[in-house]
Amino acid sequence: MKNEEWIMKSQRYVAKVIRSRNHSLGWLLFISHFTVFMTSCTSSTDEAAQFFLRGNVQLQKREYKEAIRFYTEALTKKPDFADAYNNRGLARFRNGDREGALADYTRAIQADPDFATAYLNRAELQLELGEPTGSLADLERISKTYRDSTYYQSRLGDAYTQLNRLAEAKTAYDLALRLDPSNVDALTNRGALYFQQKEFKKAQNDIQKALQLNPKQDAALNNQSLLLAQAGRYAEALSFIDQALLTQPRQPYYQNNKAYFLLKLNRATEVLPLIQESLQLDNQNGWAHRTLGQYYLKMNQPAQAKVEFNKALKLGVPADELTK
Repeated sequence: MKNEEWIMKSQRYVAKVIRSRNHSLGWLLFISHFTVFMTSCTSSTDEAAQFFLRGNVQLQKREYKEAIRFYTEALTKKPDFADAYNNRGLARFRNGDREGALADYTRAIQADPDFATAYLNRAELQLELGEPTGSLADLERISKTYRDSTYYQSRLGDAYTQLNRLAEAKTAYDLALRLDPSNVDALTNRGALYFQQKEFKKAQNDIQKALQLNPKQDAALNNQSLLLAQAGRYAEALSFIDQALLTQPRQPYYQNNKAYFLLKLNRATEVLPLIQESLQLDNQNGWAHRTLGQYYLKMNQPAQAKVEFNKALKLGVPADELTK
C-alpha cells in the first residue's frame, strides 16, 4: 500500500500546499487475489492462475519487472483475466509506468465492469495524473462498495478539491475522519483545504494532529512550514521543510519552499541550486518562477527577475504575490 503526494496549487502562498496520499511512500493501491477452483479450470486457465500467483509473489517482494512478466504470461493464457490486468497495473505503477498502469486498470474494468478494486486504483491514478473528472466518475461508480471506507472518503475529498468543489471536499474529509480519527492523510488534506481558505487556526489544528500521529509525514511537515511562514516565522519554517526533504529530497515543491524561506532569511547565496533543481523537476510551478524572480531582484538583476515574474503570472501566480 503506497503513499505519493498529490499537489494542490495554493491560491495565495509560497509554492504549493502538499496533499498526502495513503501509502508507504502512503498510496493505497489494491492487489487482487484470485482463488482457483481446480475442478472448474481448463488447462489454460490453470496455467494462467499459476502465473498470476507467481506474479503476486514477485509483487510482494517488490520485484516489479518480474511481476509484470508473470502477469503478462497469465494474460497470454487467459486474455480476459481481470485480476491479472489489475495487478500488472499496480506493478507498472510501482515501476514508474503511469500510462501503462492506467491502460491496465482500464483493461481490467473492460474485462469485468463490476471490478470495484480496479475502479479504485484507476481513480487514485487519475488523481495523480491531474484528471479529477475521470477520478470522480470512477469513485462515484463504486460508492456503494466503499462509502464506509475512510480511505475512499479521503480520495473523494481529493477529487472534489481538484475540481474546486471545496464544500463537498470538506464533507468527504469530515466523513473520513469520523470513520477513522487517526487518518493522517485526511487530517493533512483537510488542513491543506483550510489553509487554502485562509482558516489558519483550523489548518494548524489538523496539521498538528497529523504530525502527532506521524511525525515523519512529509506532506504535513511541509504544510506546517507554510503555516509558520505565513506567520513570518521563517527560521522555524525552515526547520520543518528540512524534515520534509529528509523524506522526499527531490520533491520540487519542498525545494522551492526552502528556497523561499532562505530568501526571507537573507541567505540568498544558498537559493540558486535549490530553485534550479526544483524547476528542472517541474518547470510549470509558477511559484518557483516567482521565487527565482525574487532571487534575481536580490542579486540586482531586474531584467532576469522580470522574465521569471512574467512566467509566474502566466502560470497563475497573482500579480500582488510576486514580490511578497
